[in-house]
Amino acid sequence: MTHPAPAPAAAVDPLGLLAEGTVIPAHPLVLDAGRRLDERRQRALTRYYLASGAGGVAVGVHTTQFEIREPSVGLLRPVLELAAETVEREADRPVLRIAGACGYTAQAVAEAELAAELGYDAVLLSPQVPGADEAGLLERARAVGEVLPVIGFYLQEAVGGRYLSPSFWSRLADIPSVVAVKTAPFDRYRTAEVIDAIARSDRAGDVALYTGNDDAILTDLLTPYRTGGDGGELRWFAGGLLGQWAVWTRTAVALLAEVRRARAGDHALTVDLLRRAPQLTEANAAVFDVRGAFRGCVPGVHEVLRRQGLLAGTWCLDPAEQLSPGQAEELTRVCVAHPWVTDDAFVAEHLDDWLR
Repeated sequence: MTHPAPAPAAAVDPLGLLAEGTVIPAHPLVLDAGRRLDERRQRALTRYYLASGAGGVAVGVHTTQFEIREPSVGLLRPVLELAAETVEREADRPVLRIAGACGYTAQAVAEAELAAELGYDAVLLSPQVPGADEAGLLERARAVGEVLPVIGFYLQEAVGGRYLSPSFWSRLADIPSVVAVKTAPFDRYRTAEVIDAIARSDRAGDVALYTGNDDAILTDLLTPYRTGGDGGELRWFAGGLLGQWAVWTRTAVALLAEVRRARAGDHALTVDLLRRAPQLTEANAAVFDVRGAFRGCVPGVHEVLRRQGLLAGTWCLDPAEQLSPGQAEELTRVCVAHPWVTDDAFVAEHLDDWLR
């Protein structure tokens, strides 16, 4: 099934696009059979996201594999550079370049400085800082924000995240350099809590909400959050920054366009999107390997892209990181059961050009 390309959102600059709301795939790392960077296919993947209508790419994040930062691997700069160059040369519209930053303050600032040097627009700041308290995380955000605008990140505990209090989110939103928050606790209670906390910030209107809840994408995007009680402000998720949107990205762009029409009052479309919401969640469960406690998450993303011809294999930097038993079969099952989720025909039509 092919999907019509919705017109890209109008924006004066990439950060304006972030505020308006868009589709941001979490960019995978593409390796060859020797577990070396496959530059040709890495560029092809970025071209795929651009052609799909994505409004940005997030690089150096979980799907890019955190090991790229290890001195023995040394791929952080090359991977960031490849994506930035491809966007710069080939995008005919504003496209956000978001770099992931990790570690304690010195490392995170150094990674932000590298991203700024390469032309990135913002930093997605990982909360995985062992031993740091909330005050320390806020100081780190302020330091990184002196280099580039910051996107906060609420990460689910199953993959290394931690609980962060409502006070933390209000204070984070108060930092002038914070432009968005990716909410990904995979938890309805915490999702509502962080939205309400941000609404209490003096800068609430300047901080875009992005869903990272890959298990509840359409639910998040279709939910009007009334913060502070019945008389409070109405808040929506502007868009998504998602590992799920690293695959079937053309469909993701079409879905966000449909969400906007539904929000504008198309009741029948709203009902249809809610009908499809659990089907998308079911597909995500196969890609992210929920049955295997997310162990096959990154290889699952790779496997979808391999089947489409964008990747040559599912290789990760860690040889032990592989598809879980039964995961490939589950991917096949959900694609047959819910073919609307895929964008295989679109990829097949353009693959040779992207691999040029």
